[in-house]
Amino acid sequence: MTEFADRTGLTASARPLRRYLWTDAFAVCNFLELFRRTGRERYLQDALTLMKQVHTVLGRYREDDMRSGWISGLEEQEGVQHPMQGGLRIGKEMNERGPEEPFDEHMEWERDGQYFHYLTKWMHSLNCLARVTGDSSYNRWALECAKTAFARFTYMPWTGGPKRLHWKMSIDLSRPLVPSTGQHDPLDGLITYTQIQMTAARFAGTSAETPLAGEIADLTAMCEGMDLATDDPLGIGGLLTDAYRLSQLMISGNLHESERLVSLLRDAELSLDAFAPTSHLNAPADYRLAFRELGLSIGLQAIGKMQKTIDQHPGSFSHQEQLNSGLAGLARFLPLSQLIESFWLEPDNQQSSTWTAHRDINNVMLATSLGPDGYLVLP
Repeated sequence: MTEFADRTGLTASARPLRRYLWTDAFAVCNFLELFRRTGRERYLQDALTLMKQVHTVLGRYREDDMRSGWISGLEEQEGVQHPMQGGLRIGKEMNERGPEEPFDEHMEWERDGQYFHYLTKWMHSLNCLARVTGDSSYNRWALECAKTAFARFTYMPWTGGPKRLHWKMSIDLSRPLVPSTGQHDPLDGLITYTQIQMTAARFAGTSAETPLAGEIADLTAMCEGMDLATDDPLGIGGLLTDAYRLSQLMISGNLHESERLVSLLRDAELSLDAFAPTSHLNAPADYRLAFRELGLSIGLQAIGKMQKTIDQHPGSFSHQEQLNSGLAGLARFLPLSQLIESFWLEPDNQQSSTWTAHRDINNVMLATSLGPDGYLVLP
């Protein structure tokens, strides 16, 4: 994390700021975990400084954009008070595709814009900041972004049915850049929005505080009947992480979501049954993407924590037999986490082209895997 902070301009003032929303969301949680473990205020300050840099850089238009100022359109001082009112850019090196430019699937991965699932990751990191510091403004910013993101990313399909989410929007959220829906975006949104709303109620001192009730209802409808099984290691890790967050919200907010939790565990086990037999984890480093594998490693470490949560709070969970059976099935795959960590801790493997090309995100997610509680555990 020290190398990451120096390399991206967080602590080395002579270096230009290099902010990327997904990576920085995990980094904030890592600094909070370092603060928890050591008690050193410098790590909490790193988390807060990084948060401010993300808002200052990714909450504004790019330097190579004809537009300037906050992407929300707010005046300078108001934008400082509400830095996420217009969402946050991804932070890609290339500017977004123009309205008249043809779509190029390969190039779109390199272009800027806004991702719903990146915004929810940042909302989660802000929520963790609010929980650790007791400062409600961080959760309020997350709530404001949640409102904006849902309003701009959702659309009604012409075939009818519940609303859907565009996968990628333009920087100003005025047009979709990739109209399809991410497989896990509605689930991630549902759990993150519930987390933010519960925190808002606590700060308000009342369980009646439901600022995201409409959005949560729509996200719940989107999730119904969705097939969440995947062979993508990062996606599998996300399923396990979301399942653990859901279990924590169930004990803290009197949520009755045992059926959903059983379903998530089942989809995660189906996913791992499909992923584990492949030779993917036996391939050389140049043919592997560390951050995707490390996402799986992080999620696997949530399995034991989930079992402990259920064992300690049996009154908060129905379907006990199914939950225990699902977790027992998932426990078969726990050795994969150590396998992934050990591989990417090898100095030779960190010299591979796939590691060096994504050094920032790889560094940060390896750190999260080595100390996952800052990201996984809701304080």
